[in-house]
This record gives sequence, C-alpha cells and structure tokens, in this order.
Amino acid sequence: MKDGFIKCAVASAHVKVADSLFNTQTILLLMRQAEQEQVRLLVLPELVTSAYTCADLFLQQTLQTGCLEAVAAIVEASKECELLLVFGSALVVEGNLYNCAVVVHKGSILGVVPKQHLPNYQEFYEKRWFCTPEDRNREITLLGQTTWFGTRLLFQNSEVPEFVMACEVCEDLWVPDSPSIGYALAGATVITNCSASDELVGKQEYRRSLVASQSAKLVCAYLYSDAGQGESSTDLVFTPHNLIYENGVQLGEQYGVTDALLITEIDVQKLALERIRMQTFKSDRSAYKAISFSWKVAACTLTRFIDKAPFVPSDETNRSERCEKILMLQALGLKQRLAHTQTKSVVVGLSGGLDSTLALLVCVRAFDMLGLGRSGIVAVTMPGFGTTKRTKGNAVQLAKALGVELRTISIAKAVAQHFKDIGHDPEVLDVTYENSQARERTQVLMDLANKLNALVVGTGDLSELALGWATYNGDHMSMYGVNASVPKTLVRHLVKHVAAQSDPALRKVLLDIVATPVSPELLPANSDGTIKQVTEDIVGPYELHDFFLYYAIRWGFSPAKVHRLAVLAFAGEYEQSFILAWLKTFYRRFFSQQFKRSCLPDGPKIGSLALSPRGDWRMSSDAACTIWMQELEAL
Repeated sequence: MKDGFIKCAVASAHVKVADSLFNTQTILLLMRQAEQEQVRLLVLPELVTSAYTCADLFLQQTLQTGCLEAVAAIVEASKECELLLVFGSALVVEGNLYNCAVVVHKGSILGVVPKQHLPNYQEFYEKRWFCTPEDRNREITLLGQTTWFGTRLLFQNSEVPEFVMACEVCEDLWVPDSPSIGYALAGATVITNCSASDELVGKQEYRRSLVASQSAKLVCAYLYSDAGQGESSTDLVFTPHNLIYENGVQLGEQYGVTDALLITEIDVQKLALERIRMQTFKSDRSAYKAISFSWKVAACTLTRFIDKAPFVPSDETNRSERCEKILMLQALGLKQRLAHTQTKSVVVGLSGGLDSTLALLVCVRAFDMLGLGRSGIVAVTMPGFGTTKRTKGNAVQLAKALGVELRTISIAKAVAQHFKDIGHDPEVLDVTYENSQARERTQVLMDLANKLNALVVGTGDLSELALGWATYNGDHMSMYGVNASVPKTLVRHLVKHVAAQSDPALRKVLLDIVATPVSPELLPANSDGTIKQVTEDIVGPYELHDFFLYYAIRWGFSPAKVHRLAVLAFAGEYEQSFILAWLKTFYRRFFSQQFKRSCLPDGPKIGSLALSPRGDWRMSSDAACTIWMQELEAL
C-alpha cells in the first residue's frame, strides 16, 4: 500500500450451472489463495454464485435462495480477511431480481451494485429474468445488515484515499454511456467489472481493446473478470479472459485459465497525480455515495514490470516504429521552420558524437522532404583542446557519407587569444577553460549562419537539459533545437535505427559513433589519444537519469518512490547506494539549472515529456529543492 500500490487480482472461477453450493466452495478457495498472496482487491465474474447460464432457473425460488446463502457464506468467510471482494450474484431486492456486483469486506456487505444495462439482443435475453434498476442509491437490509444498493456507489479506502473503486457489470462496459464515465468523473480511480462474456471469433481482441481504451480515457485502473469453465454449452461457449489495465497500459492478461489468480499491483497514486495534471475530472459528486472502509497497512511487494528504459520500447519492432516516428516528427518540425523563414541553408556543429549526429540526420530528412539539395546543409567540425582523432574522423566520414558540406574551423587559436583577453591561465583546466571553448564554437556557428543566411540547428537533448549539462549561451543556444525533447537513452537507438537502414559506408560510421563514449571533449585527451572527459563519469549514467526524469518529472512521483522503483528496475546492475547518490545529483542539478531551460530556443515536442517553458514545464529558477533532498536523506 506504500506509494499508492495496491495488490489486486482477478480470476475466473470454475462453476457448475445452478449449483450454488459447489460455486461457493470455489469462491472461498480463491479467497483463501488471494489472502495468502496478500491481495487487497479480488474481482470475480458475473453471477459467479450460480453461473451465468442458468436461464429460466433464475426465476426459481430455490436458486434465488441458494445465491443468497452463497453470499452469506462468503460474507462470513471474509471476517478474517483484509480482502476487498467484488463478485457477481443474482439477488432479490425489494421484490425484484437483479444481476448484481456485491462488495464485501471483513464480514460487511459494503454495497450492492445492480447491472444497469441488460443486454437483450442476439444471444442475450437478460430482461427475461432481471430488472433494470433505478438510477439512484438507497439503503436496504440484506442478510441482517443495513447496506447500500444502487448505481452510484463509490468505495474509498481510508488509508489510501486515492483508492476509490466503482463497479460495472459486463454489458455496462460495452454501451456508449458506460457507468464508469460518471464514476471516474466522481472520483473513482479503480473500475471493476464482473463479466460473463461468451467467446466468439474476434471477440478476445475487441474485449481487450475496450478495456484498454476505457482505462486510458478515464485514467483509471480497470479490472475485468470473465466467466469461464463450467458455464453451459447449450448454445454458447465461454472461455475465461481476465484483464488488468492501468491508464491504457496492460498490467496483466489471462486467457483460457480457470481457478488461478491473475495478480499484479495497480498504482492509484499515479492515476490521481495524472488526473490533477489534466484537470478534466470535474463533476458534481453529490449524486454519488462514498462508502469508506479500512485496510491494515502493510508493505506491498511489487511484482509488476518496472521498465528501466521507460523512453525506449523493449520490443524491437515497436522500437523501430517509434524511432521512425520520432525522426519524422523532428524533421517535420525543422521543415516547417525552414519553410516559414524561407531558409534554404542550415549550420550544424558536428562533433562526431551522438547528439550532433542525430541533428544532422534530421537536417538531411527535412531537406529531402523540402526537395532541397543537401549542399545547403553545412556541417562544421571545430576541433579544440580535447578533440580526438576518433570523433573528428567520424565527423568527416559522416558528412561525406551524407553528402553535406563540411567545414573545419579550429577554435584553438581563438580560444587561446580569449584566455589572454580575460587573463585566464590555460594550464588551469576549470569551468572557464571548458566553457570558453563551447561559447567560441557557438559564436562560430552563429556568425557563419549570418554569413550564409542560414539557421543554426541545435543538438542538445532532453537529458542534458534536465541536468543542465550545457554551457549557458554556448551549446545551450541555437535557432532551432531538434533534439530538445529526445532523451539520451533514445538518441542512441535513433542513430542505430538509421544505421540499420543505411549503406555500408554510412552504417559503419554511425555504429562507431554509437560505440563512442559520450563526452563534450573540452579537456585534453589522454596520452594515448582516447577521450579523457567521459560525461557519465561526471554526471552519472544516463540510463539512471532518464529513469529519474521520467518518474520524477513526467509523473511527479516523490523522491522516495522514484528511488524505490529504480532499485527494483536496476536490481543486479547498480547498488542501492549508487542509485541514491545519483538521484541526489539529479535533483540538485535539475533545480539549480532551471535558468538554462527558461530561455531555450524552439524545438518540437516528440513524446510525453518536454522541458521547454512553452511546452510541458514551467518552473521558477529560484525554487528550492530542500524538501525533496530532505526526503532522500531520510532513505
């Protein structure tokens, strides 16, 4: 339950048609299994106490009594459980028979939610037996308990207030005006569905798409439990299909499996934070009744997948499609800027590193889209005190392979003169030594762009902007920054993607650039000519910082929660203390370097996170990170 994580499960119970005694034992067994697994929310199928396919037997008093006795046995068994249980049962309420979702916790019937939309078409004829409920709530007496019955019930946990659950029953999901829409607007972050969906060709895919889209549209967790083995095959076939989605992302799927729990953890805190960000979940909640219940606070062991590279799809096909889409978006942004300014030339500082390589590749795409000759792309390599043969050689080979103009302008003499002008000792390899080179390179690019009536295309990426790893008014500045919302972990894959599609000469140089350590090359090289200044040795591994960036900034998680997730995601790769040290660095740098992000050049947003002040992120440069660091110090 810590950090908003709730362990939940769905299952398809093995049933016998109209045998409420057998079905009760199946349900109790699943309850015991869930309790042993420390599950806090368990969802079972529609009409599970009797089976869905009882037909006119639903009108028999014996079956109605059997369902009620099943509910009584389940309520009794729940007294010793922390489990919040949602299951389907036929119930007679005030003289009418309803198809219900029953919510039980620790011996109490918290509420009964009747199915609102009764299908009465094709193979369905539920209105033959069940009554359509009134759209309201009322108190009833059930099994000697006073409880709530109605279509507008919410179930909220006292210890985790972000957990607000509501119930749909099967068809309620399939209709245009699903009750879950109103529930979500009234505050429900978790929607459960007790279902009995018969199996047809193509229905599995459609069912999955329904649950996925509903959870995404409503920014909720959606738990779907389907009927399965034991249902009548008189005229239908049922194959269990259980689903758990969170904001459009599948956390678990189970198909063709009966009497087994599909377990994962939903993050209701994440859902609540996203809704706060969106500000579209506003509704009059007065028509809804919120029913509170309490859970014993306990640690929740996370089993859900935590992606250590959240910006990079793990599947090769998806990754390739994502890379192609990003390259297209970057090129389209630059294409529009060039067309609007009627500019037919660009200037790019080409270092032989990843970022400038990606920027140049984007320029080539944009020029090809516009039908402009690549001779209008001027790549400038500017060797300085730390430039190595490897990076310079790669820059030259890359420009040649792409057919762009290459200019080599050494900055060594200009920077040496600048050191004399400002009285700096060139033997002192401090920040002045480094930044003077970065600013000289930017001056060269800007002035050359003026001379050629061109735009300077920036190369800095999202990860560098987050950490402030850029020289203010040096490589920090350009006329259009094509990489501004591309994280470093993704830059590498974008270059590899282009390499895979290229001729042998271009592929060779691109793959060597990918294999080159990331470096600003502002300090003299090692005696053997290799790169001395490796960025990740100074600011930390980019795979960690991109992970921090995603969860801390995109989702707004607390430092402690980000740390917890990082420890799980990078288990076996980094020690916990190592992760914590770099997380502290991330927060310190992110707060202190906001002034650089406040005056960024334009650049296209290509993903769910951008740090441009005109895009996702607005922050005071004077903001203090005291309480964030305080939380980290307590770990």
